[in-house]
Amino acid sequence: MQACYLGVDVGSVSTNLVVINNKGEILSSIYLRTHGQPIEAVKEGLRQLKKNLPATVTIAGAGTTGSGRTLAGAVIGADIVKNEITAHAIAARQEVPDVQTIIEIGGQDSKIIIMREGIVTDFAMNTVCAAGTGSFLDQQAARLKIPIESFGELAAKSTNPVRIAGRCTVFAESDMIHKQQMGHNTEDIVAGLCEALVRNYLNNIAKGKEILPPIVFQGGVAANRGIQAAFSKALQSEIIIPKHFGVMGALGVALLTRDYSKKHPQTKFKGFEVSEENFQASSFICNGCSNLCEIVNIKEDGNLIARWGSRCGKWDTLSE
Repeated sequence: MQACYLGVDVGSVSTNLVVINNKGEILSSIYLRTHGQPIEAVKEGLRQLKKNLPATVTIAGAGTTGSGRTLAGAVIGADIVKNEITAHAIAARQEVPDVQTIIEIGGQDSKIIIMREGIVTDFAMNTVCAAGTGSFLDQQAARLKIPIESFGELAAKSTNPVRIAGRCTVFAESDMIHKQQMGHNTEDIVAGLCEALVRNYLNNIAKGKEILPPIVFQGGVAANRGIQAAFSKALQSEIIIPKHFGVMGALGVALLTRDYSKKHPQTKFKGFEVSEENFQASSFICNGCSNLCEIVNIKEDGNLIARWGSRCGKWDTLSE
């Protein structure tokens, strides 16, 4: 049997799963839309992984990351639960060992991670405004009746990008409409939008950060050649897109799981069969003090398996 490691990254837009071998090589990776149902997305991902992997593979450890990491960890029986910054940094370091700057743009958030000598020294995240994220680009591509896959190619054809206000999704969209009404062609508008979104990222998320090469660009938006070119132009530097740019969070937590499992060989992973189990999530507000904590319960086939949300620890036990 071949001992392998599972990494699960649950975000607001996508859920990604990867299985790596002991060398850190990806044997299988799955990208799914979360569609507001993280439990179902994780279960579907496990079903697909089971079909893709040879029978000789056994999961020796599992880890979760992303905004839904705690929930996913309860569902699959994770050995470790890690934040996105750590997971993305570890994955980038494996792909580009001397990386110093990581640009990560996902479906609904974006982040910058500064690394020096393989260690995270600074980071910043934007989870408030969707300007520049994958969901906003999807929305604008649909409005312009352009397949999102062609967005980057169109931007590359531009010879005179128009300047678009990109500090806010509302301003950017209204400015794009205005430029269309002025008669600018689609290529120049798309290229202008890419440059505006990069400008917004550098002026907000990356403000005050020392951006040094090698610069790695990862997350779903890294597939957009227009954004990649705009970053390269703005930073006057090569932008490296790693091979597995879309699943770097899952890869990073899988690598962390592999290292953890060397010291803790007994895994908590419940097995791929968990994809057929029935899970229920519910919550309530604790009125025990002024904190008014929201307590989340996760049940598996009617049995309480996980609970979190209490600041004081009052609800840490699993008794009803």
